[in-house]
Amino acid sequence: MPHTKCFHCGLPCESEEIHFDEKAFCCNGCKTVYTIFKDNDLSYYYELEGAPGKTPELTQGKYDYLDDPLIAERLLEFKDESHHIITFSIPHIHCSSCIWVLENLNRLNPGVYSSQVDFPRKEARIHFNSEQISLKDLVSLLNAIGYEPSITLEQYEGGAKKVDRKLIYQLGIAGFAFGNIMFLSFPEYFESGEYWLEKYKGLFHWIIFAFSLPVVFYSGSGYLTSAYKSLRSGMLNIDVPIALGILVLFIRSTVEIALDLGQGFFDSLTGLVFFLLLGKFFQQRTYSFLSFERDYRSYFPIAVTRLKTDGSEESIPVHEVLTGDRLLIKSSSLIPADSILLKGDGRVDYSFVTGEARALSKKSGDRLYAGGKQLQGAIEIEVLRPVSQSYLTELWSDAAFSRNPKTAFRNLTDRIGKRFTVAVLTIAFVAAGIWLFIEPSRALNVLTAVLIIACPCAIALAAPFTLGNLLRIFGKKGFYVKDTESLERMALVDTAIFDKTGTLTTTRKNSIDYTGIELTEAEAVLLKNTLRASGHPLSQTLYKQLAPYNIIPLDNFEEHLGEGLEGRLADAYIRVGSSEFVTGAPPAQAGGSEVHISTNDSYKGHFIIRNSYREGAGKLFEDLSHAYSLAVLSGDNESEKAFLEELLPPLTPMYFNQKPKEKLQFIRELQREGKEVLMVGDGLNDAGALAQSKVGIAISEDANLFTPACDAILDSRQFANLSVFLGITKKAMKIIYMSFGFSLLYNLAGLYFAVTGQLEPVIAAILMPLSSISIVAFTTAATNWIGRKIV
Repeated sequence: MPHTKCFHCGLPCESEEIHFDEKAFCCNGCKTVYTIFKDNDLSYYYELEGAPGKTPELTQGKYDYLDDPLIAERLLEFKDESHHIITFSIPHIHCSSCIWVLENLNRLNPGVYSSQVDFPRKEARIHFNSEQISLKDLVSLLNAIGYEPSITLEQYEGGAKKVDRKLIYQLGIAGFAFGNIMFLSFPEYFESGEYWLEKYKGLFHWIIFAFSLPVVFYSGSGYLTSAYKSLRSGMLNIDVPIALGILVLFIRSTVEIALDLGQGFFDSLTGLVFFLLLGKFFQQRTYSFLSFERDYRSYFPIAVTRLKTDGSEESIPVHEVLTGDRLLIKSSSLIPADSILLKGDGRVDYSFVTGEARALSKKSGDRLYAGGKQLQGAIEIEVLRPVSQSYLTELWSDAAFSRNPKTAFRNLTDRIGKRFTVAVLTIAFVAAGIWLFIEPSRALNVLTAVLIIACPCAIALAAPFTLGNLLRIFGKKGFYVKDTESLERMALVDTAIFDKTGTLTTTRKNSIDYTGIELTEAEAVLLKNTLRASGHPLSQTLYKQLAPYNIIPLDNFEEHLGEGLEGRLADAYIRVGSSEFVTGAPPAQAGGSEVHISTNDSYKGHFIIRNSYREGAGKLFEDLSHAYSLAVLSGDNESEKAFLEELLPPLTPMYFNQKPKEKLQFIRELQREGKEVLMVGDGLNDAGALAQSKVGIAISEDANLFTPACDAILDSRQFANLSVFLGITKKAMKIIYMSFGFSLLYNLAGLYFAVTGQLEPVIAAILMPLSSISIVAFTTAATNWIGRKIV
C-alpha cells in the first residue's frame, strides 16, 4: 500500500501525515519550510522541480560554537566591520531549485547581501551583514530550509580555501596572443605586396614581438623553470626540449625582426605554448571539485560540548579537548576521542571505523573509541586520550599516509621523453656540426629546423589529452578519477581486493524473509508500533519494510539493549529480538541477522535480514577473474560466507573480522610478493588499505559526501561497470603508444629533411603545430570511441 508523498521533500509520509494548504507533509519541519517560502514569495521554488527540498533537522544548541569569535574568524574568507564573506559546503545542492532558493537568501533575511552557488562543487559563497545576522543565525537559517552546511574540523584547520587561477590566466594570455599574432601575420602568409602593408610591416613585426613576450616569460614560465631545475639536478625530462624549442623559436624570431630578415615564427611559438597549456588545463580542471585526500577531519565536527565542574556547558574546538574532560555527546553525534562512558545508554555505530554493520550497546564504564556515532539519546563521556592520539587517528599516522607510495611511479611521458630528449639534442648538434664543415651558412638553419620539427610537443600532448579526455568520459559516467597518473597506474594492476560491507553490499536496501506463523492484523499493528519506538538499526530496517498500519501509542514499552524489545497494548503482549531473548535458545547460523517474535508467550517465527548485494556483482567478479587475482577483506563477521562463495569465482580468498591495520598489512604483504594491488572500499576503515595500494577506489552512494583517501571515487550505481572502466584504461595506454608511434614517424620524416638541409625553419614551424593538432584530434576521437562501451 503506497504512502502519500510529502509535497516538500518527496519522501513518503510513513509515521504521520500533516495536511496544510491542501498539501501533504511528512513532518512539521517540511511544513514550516513550505510556510517560510510561501510567506516570502519564494513558492516558485516548487515550480522549478517537484519536491526538491530536504527535511530540516532539529539542531537546538548544535551551532553554539559559532558564537566563538576565534572559530568564526577561522571560517570566514573576509571580515571588514559588518561585511563578512563565507563559503559553505552544502551537500544537499542537487538541482536548479536548490540554486534558485540559495541565491535568493536575501529575501528570507535582509542581513544577507548576496549569495552565489558553485553547483559542481556544491558550495555557496555568501556575503552577509554580521550586525543583522550572525554566522550562527545564518547557518541556522540554511538548516531551517533544508540546506544544512557541512562544517568540519578539516575546514577549521585549513581555513578559507584559496583558489589558484594562475593556469587560467596563463592560458588566457597565450590564447589571446596566439589569435592576434595569427591575425597580424595573415598578410605575410599570402605575400601581399600592398603599399600600406610594406610601409607598416616593421611596426606589425614589433607588435607581434610585444604579444609574444608575456607568452614566453609568463605563460611558458612553467616549462622554462622545470627545464632549468631538471638540468641543475643533472636530469633530463620532457620539458627540456620543449623549453629549448620555445627559446630557439623566440631568439631566432627576435633576431629576424631585429635585422629585418623576416617576421620570425612567433605564431608557431605562441600556438605551441597555447596547446601545451590547454592540455594541462584539461587535465587539472576535470572534476577538480571532488576531494580525494579526505581523512577523519573531513567529517569530524569542529566543536563539541564540554561539561564544566559546576554542571554548566560550553562549546570548545575539538582540538582543545584534553584528557579528563567530560563531554556531552548528543544523539546522532560523533565521539571525537577515545573515552569512557559515564552516563546514559550508549548505542554506538562503528561502521565507519571497523566496517561492522551492527550497532553496539554500551553501558557505564565501557570504553568508547573515536569515530563512533551515538545513535539514540545523549550520553556523557570522559576523555581518555585527545583527538590527535585516538584510535581513529592512529591509522593516519601509518607510513602509508606519511609518504606517497605512488611517487616512485614515473609517468609514461617522462620515461619516453628522457630518451627522446637525448636523441633530439644529439641529432640537432651533430647535424649542425657537420653542416659547419659542409656549408657554414646553413648550420644555424639546420639546428633551428631540427629543434622545431622534432619538438616533443606531440608527445607532451598525447598523454594529457588521451587521459584527460578519459577523465571527462569516466566522470560523466560516474567514475571520478583523481588525475591522469591514477589512470596510468590503474592500467598496470593485476590484483583486485574488495571490502564487503558498503562495497559489495548496498546501504539502500535489505533483503528480508519471514519464516513462521502468519501474524494477525492486530499482531502486525503491535509489532509495527513496538519497532517504531526503538532506535536500533535492525528495528528501523524492519519497521520501514512492514506494511503500513495505524500508529497507536503503546501502553507499555521496554527496550533491553543488545537483546530485544517488549511492547504491550491492552491485553496483547509482544517480544521482539534475538533468539535467546525470545525463546531462550541460542541463534542458528542463518546467513543474516535474525529478529524473532513471540506474542502472548506464543512463538510466532523470525525475520532474517540479509545485506543486499549490489546488482551485477556476480557478473563483475566473473569478468575480473579473467585478468585479475581477487580477494575479499571484510570487517564484518562470517555470517554471509556461504552466499559470498556462490557470488565469487571458485577459490576466491575471503577474510573476515579484519581490522583497519590488518587490511593495510594484507596489502603490504601482496606488494612484497610483487603484486600491483587495486583496493576497492568505502569506509574510513579502508583508508589505510586504499592509501597503501597501487590504486584505491572508494565506492560512494553520493560522490560529494565523505569518502576516504583514494585515487578514484566510483558512483555505487556504476559498480557493475568497474571491469569496463579498468579495461578502458588499458586501451587508453595503447592509444598513447599509437600516438607516440605516429609522432615518431612524423619526426623521423621531418628530421630527414631538416638534417639534409631541405627544410626551412619557417616550414618546420608551420608543420609543428599541425602535428600537435593531429595528435589532439586522434587521441580525442579514439578515447571517445573506446568510451562508448560504458553503459
